[in-house]
Amino acid sequence: MVPRLISVATAVPRFAVSQDEILAAARVIFDGRVPHLERLLTVFSNAGIDRRYFAVPPAWFKESHSPEEVNRTFVETATELSAQAIRKALERCSLQPTDIDYLVFVNTTGLATPSIDARLINVLGCRTTIPRTPIWGRGCAGGVAGVAHMNDYLLGHPDQIGVIVAAEFCGLTFVANDDSKSNVVASALFGDGVGAAVLAGSNVRKDGLDIVATRSQLFPDSLDIMGWNFTSRGMQVVFDRRIPAIVSRHAAAELDALLASAELGRESVKHYLYHPGGVKVLEAYEKAYGIGRDVLSRSRDVLRCYGNMSSATVLFVIERFLESDAPEGYGVISALGPGFSSESVLFRKTA
Repeated sequence: MVPRLISVATAVPRFAVSQDEILAAARVIFDGRVPHLERLLTVFSNAGIDRRYFAVPPAWFKESHSPEEVNRTFVETATELSAQAIRKALERCSLQPTDIDYLVFVNTTGLATPSIDARLINVLGCRTTIPRTPIWGRGCAGGVAGVAHMNDYLLGHPDQIGVIVAAEFCGLTFVANDDSKSNVVASALFGDGVGAAVLAGSNVRKDGLDIVATRSQLFPDSLDIMGWNFTSRGMQVVFDRRIPAIVSRHAAAELDALLASAELGRESVKHYLYHPGGVKVLEAYEKAYGIGRDVLSRSRDVLRCYGNMSSATVLFVIERFLESDAPEGYGVISALGPGFSSESVLFRKTA
């Protein structure tokens, strides 16, 4: 018997903006400031994204904002939408906030002390004695890392219920007067969203995805691949165009190592629930594994409908999987993040 992932629910802020609208705004914001702008803006049409959701209206991005103002918006929105996603996830598995035994909050796009998990205990009406852990700085890999962390906790607490919530507001990190290429590309990819997952220890009688194994891998000497520079203007995004090449070089070996820990081979995997970091990243996975485009269709669909929401994105993919009539079998949940690192979870879906 092993811990199980029994429920996932998501939430997005109220401002839905089409990719065409964002492109038009980016053209105005960066006009005359970024060399070869029109050529760079082709990333919008190549991103595989139709729309994204943001915590602030489109006009907000055309102005400069103080870090204090930005973070205040983050705290308010993260608390509200995290509570919404957690309530929905609990309802889907017939549980209440008072049933939570351990709460983990995952984030990279804002700061709060007291941390958001403390605020959620108050808002949700959880027991005030439950342990809680904020996980910060894992970027896109944070959602998978949070699931793996909760699995480790429940292995030692088989009678308990754990909740992980990943809340990312990438739009709030946009700096209007940052003329870097990374800022332009980020404006074409990232959105805001929240995902919550409920996991149960092995002694809890709830159906779900059995967590079979987890794997964490840090790639040495790659700190400059993905992350943030903290400046007086705010958080300046950093990500390198070499990411697809890293996937091509390491993904197959990482998958094989995860499967080997459970004495399985690649032929055993029926489901791939991957964080859609971008179209080129998904294509690199497909080529590395020798799989067809349809295998990562859920990841592509989430990217198209929401963009890249950092750590929360993979929970949107898992939610779609749980809502489907997918067959029994083994599956892999995986994401890449700052470090540069890979986080993976091997699961088994049963009847």
